[in-house]
Amino acid sequence: MFGRFPGVNGATTGMDHGVERPLTTAPEGRAHDIPHCYECALAMIDGGKMDGFNQGEYADQYAYTQYRPDQLPNYFHWAKEFVLSDNFFASATGPSFPNHLFTIAAQSGRTLDNPWQPPGSLHDMLNRGLAKSWGCDIAEGGYVEILDPEGQLVRVDPCFDFPTVGDLLTKKGVPWGYYAATNTQKGYIWSAYAAIDRYRNNERRWREHIFGVDNLIADVKEGRLPPVSWVTPRFELSEHPEYSMCHGENWTTKVVDAIMRSPLWEHTAIFITWDDWGGFYDHVPPKRIDPFGFGIRVPLLVISPYARRGYIDKEEGEFSSVLRFIEENWGLSQLTKRDRRANDMSHVFDFTRDPRPPDPLPLRTDCEGSIWSPPPPQGA
Repeated sequence: MFGRFPGVNGATTGMDHGVERPLTTAPEGRAHDIPHCYECALAMIDGGKMDGFNQGEYADQYAYTQYRPDQLPNYFHWAKEFVLSDNFFASATGPSFPNHLFTIAAQSGRTLDNPWQPPGSLHDMLNRGLAKSWGCDIAEGGYVEILDPEGQLVRVDPCFDFPTVGDLLTKKGVPWGYYAATNTQKGYIWSAYAAIDRYRNNERRWREHIFGVDNLIADVKEGRLPPVSWVTPRFELSEHPEYSMCHGENWTTKVVDAIMRSPLWEHTAIFITWDDWGGFYDHVPPKRIDPFGFGIRVPLLVISPYARRGYIDKEEGEFSSVLRFIEENWGLSQLTKRDRRANDMSHVFDFTRDPRPPDPLPLRTDCEGSIWSPPPPQGA
C-alpha cells in the first residue's frame, strides 16, 4: 500500500524464486484471495530471501502488485500529514485469527492459523441467519490448531480464557469497548472477544463491552465512545477480496472524520493498521522472535492532534506496541513477553505542542458500484 510513499523502505520490484519482477498496479478489487496461511508465510519468507510469494495462479496474478498514490488518496494524505510506521509487523506469522487475538492480548493463545469448520455445519449456521464464526460459537465440529509447549500441533475449541487488555482496563476502572460485526453480519470472524469465553458466554460482559460496528459513528457523534475502543469493520467494508478498496477507504474516512468533527478529537489517538499482509510481496524479512512471529510487515498510521507531522516511524513495532501505548497511558501492567518488549509508541507524538486542528477529508466519489464484483468473462 505504501511501497511508493516518499522516504519509506519500499520497493518497486520483487523477487520470485530468484527472478526479479516489477510490482505492477494493483486492481481496485479482486475476486480471489491470495494464500497467506502460517506455512504459506514461512514459504514466502524463505529463510529471509523473501522470494516465495508466488504460490499458485492467483498469487502469480496479484501478489506482485502494488497500489499507487492516486488509488489511496486519503490514506496517503494521512501518511503525509501525520505518522506512517514502515517498520511495523504483524504480530503473528499467520493470518487474521491469531493476529486479532494479539491486538487484544499480546498473544494468540498459541494459535498459528485460522480455525477450521465443517462445511455442512457452517452451511447450517448460515441458513439460520448466523454469520461464520471463529470463536466460542464456531460451527459444530470446528476447531483451531495450537502449538503446545512441546512443539506439537493440537486441535482445540477456539474459545480461550487468557487475560486481555480489556480486563486490565476494567480493573483500573477505565471504560472500554470492542466494535465489530455482529453474529449475523459478515466479518464476525474478526470479533476477537468472541473467542474469549468469559465475554462471549457472559451476557452482561458482552453487552457492556462488545458493540455492533454499525453503531460506531453514532456513538462518536453522541459522545458514547469509550476511552479505549477497538474497531474492526464489517467484511464488505474491510478491503478484503472480493470487496472494494475504495469503499473500504471511504468507511475508514467516515470514522476518522466523525472523530475529528467531535469534541473527542483533542484527546484522541487513532491507530489504523491491517491484520496481516494478505499474501502481497514485501522485501523486508521479519524477525523470528518466537514460534508465532513476527509476521510480514503491515502499515500503521497514527492520527492525532499530537502526532508528529509527516513523520515516518522507523522503530520496530507490532500490534503489541499499540497495547503497550494503552498500558502506559492508563498505568496498566503488561500481559506477556510481547508487550513487555514492545515500544510504547510515545516517540510518534509531541505533547509539548498545542493540539493540531482537525483535518476531515471528503469521501471519494470514484468508487464503482455499491460493492466491487469481478467483471464478466470476456465475450459474455
